[in-house]
Amino acid sequence: MRRTEDPAFQPIHEQRVSSRKLVEQCLARIEKHGERLHAFVSVYADDALRAAHAADEAIAAGYRLGPLHGVPIAVKDIVDIEGRVTTGGSKVWEKRVSPRTATLVQRLVQAGMIVIGKTHSVEFAMGSFGTNRHMGTPWNPWDLKTLRAPGGSSSGTGVAVAAALAPCGIGTDTGGSVRIPAAWCGIVGLKTTIGRVSVEGVLPLAHTLDTPGPMCRDVEDAALLFNVLKEPSPDDALAQLRRGVAGLTLGRLPARDREPASAEVLEAYDESLRVLEKLGARVIDVNLPRKFTELGEMTGRIIGAEGYSYVGHLVDDPKLPLDDDVRPRIQIGRGMSARDYLLLLRERDELKRAWDGALGQVDALLTPGTATVAPRVEEIDQKGSAAIYTRAINLVDWCGLALPNGFTPAGLPTSLQVACRGYDEATALRIGWAFEHATPWHRRTPAL
Repeated sequence: MRRTEDPAFQPIHEQRVSSRKLVEQCLARIEKHGERLHAFVSVYADDALRAAHAADEAIAAGYRLGPLHGVPIAVKDIVDIEGRVTTGGSKVWEKRVSPRTATLVQRLVQAGMIVIGKTHSVEFAMGSFGTNRHMGTPWNPWDLKTLRAPGGSSSGTGVAVAAALAPCGIGTDTGGSVRIPAAWCGIVGLKTTIGRVSVEGVLPLAHTLDTPGPMCRDVEDAALLFNVLKEPSPDDALAQLRRGVAGLTLGRLPARDREPASAEVLEAYDESLRVLEKLGARVIDVNLPRKFTELGEMTGRIIGAEGYSYVGHLVDDPKLPLDDDVRPRIQIGRGMSARDYLLLLRERDELKRAWDGALGQVDALLTPGTATVAPRVEEIDQKGSAAIYTRAINLVDWCGLALPNGFTPAGLPTSLQVACRGYDEATALRIGWAFEHATPWHRRTPAL
């Protein structure tokens, strides 16, 4: 790892180059590193260059649409763009042409952004490690010798942003699929509240939990992108960004929930709490109604039930070229009765009330982003999950921000998760911005 002034790694809000220069820079890096890193399914080079030229002409003429005008962005390959192929990470859908353009992409384009290409996903977005047997697994750029998990399911977006193949990207998060690749790839990822960002035109996994969100190099970029993506509302994520954390009350991870985490992850986590305390926040112990592992299992059952309703006919067909690691995750829903599913949703409602009651006095709950750093792909137990600290946040309808909070001696990034109440992304971003500006971790880049 290194700290670099390479302009390719500059956050969007610090860029001072033309749109064409920025797009050419990304395309050159994709050409150089793309085959090795395997982040992109498709690259729209010619269209992106034409759009960049148009953006530069419009800006020069005084028609700047906003701070993201002319900025290239990578989009996860479960998001529809009319006339483009959207595979959903599945070989079965490798020729599926999108019938429409997702609302979130329309918002990006209206803000002047340029979709530079589609990025790899775990099949049907159902997996936390980022692996894909048939479409290929993106290479985590923090270890160029060994194939390590990029995190999933927004694996390609995580790698593309971390390696500066694109300055920012779109992921989706049903149980951690924005935050886990952000954590393992050393970038920032925002899991938005359900309903905050339209899922119209996004291939569904579990409609109760699916949330699109930005993946960026730093927190300010995430706030800029969130402002564009979110449904119309008067709140501005940038307005509170620099208010600091003095006077905020932050919840500490209960001792029982520290057990799954590795020593190096916990060391970075504990140091993060000390940093925020020095900045003026009050960190307190909290008593959660259930263990994170129990909440994760409950979330998995909801995902399995709803996922099976969408692609059960595919995973049950042994003749189709589907990922055998993904099939059993979705087939969880095959034997679930309507009664059991509705009871599960009722139990979730009760849990949400208990969770909110237990955390009534805090502004945010802080946890590690992941329990370990990115594992070697060959050592992954595909029956397990990396979503130990993320799934619960989806379950209770909170939002969550993952951002870098350290590196191991081997040079692998660790991550902090800042979880806040639903529709309070501004506070999560505010806390993240304060932490980021007190630490150097977001400026580290892989040694490509």
